[in-house]
Amino acid sequence: MKKITLNNSLEMPQLGYGVYQIDDLALCEASTLHALNSGYRMIDTAAAYFNEAAVGRAIKKSGLAREDLFLVSKVWIQDYGYEKTKEAFDKSLEKLQTDYLDLYLIHQAYNDYYGAWRAMEDLYEEGRIKAIGVCNFSPRQVVDLIAYNKIKPQVVQVEYNPIFQQKALKDLLAKYDIQLMAWGPFAEGQDDIFNQPVLKEIGAKYGKTPAQVMLRWNLDTGSVTIPKSVHKDRIEENYAIWDFKLDAEDLEKIRALDKGKSSIIDFDQEDTVLFLKDFKIHE
Repeated sequence: MKKITLNNSLEMPQLGYGVYQIDDLALCEASTLHALNSGYRMIDTAAAYFNEAAVGRAIKKSGLAREDLFLVSKVWIQDYGYEKTKEAFDKSLEKLQTDYLDLYLIHQAYNDYYGAWRAMEDLYEEGRIKAIGVCNFSPRQVVDLIAYNKIKPQVVQVEYNPIFQQKALKDLLAKYDIQLMAWGPFAEGQDDIFNQPVLKEIGAKYGKTPAQVMLRWNLDTGSVTIPKSVHKDRIEENYAIWDFKLDAEDLEKIRALDKGKSSIIDFDQEDTVLFLKDFKIHE
């Protein structure tokens, strides 16, 4: 497993297993355990996924030492603010059956994320979190957070895939030495991406699937990525990407697929803001 060194010298696996939208808790536990048994050493969850406890159980069942894993979770909008974020963090630790997180992220760029960030800065300095970061922040929001706070993010997690390549944000993160972490590496199947002719052509060249090409593109462009599947064969397939590398011609062809916008969600739309405001994870 290749690792990326973050701006605080922490090493992070470049490939992990994501559990977003795995609502069946028994299935989440079984799939996470299979991922761990297949070689994954990073698991990405969140309070708003409602499956942290299932992930915690899978980790216990795996028998792996905690220090050999890289565990990621996120605080939800409802729990932003200094004190509430600290309480939410403790709840996540309890569900995950651990006493620290390798990476803790602000899930969305709304509400009092300044208060959340300052709580996370303190938790980081106390050693209870090894790295802190944000999700779904725009370039302007990333710079704003850096400019007015003590610690800059180690990681920014956003949608990143061949049809939404986030060039402006990617360039900005490189400038500030912040690691890009990709959710939605398959664009959640939008635009019939698994049958995209260029990705199929490149896959045929290496004896790989379009999904494997997309994940390899993530690695070869420097991102960390967290594909999700509940199918054992696909969990294994997604991990089997270490025996090939895309060449310059491949990368150029994939570069041309960029639409410059998400096919999944627009975080600047009024409807999105109001929907996420009303999404509650507890009373």
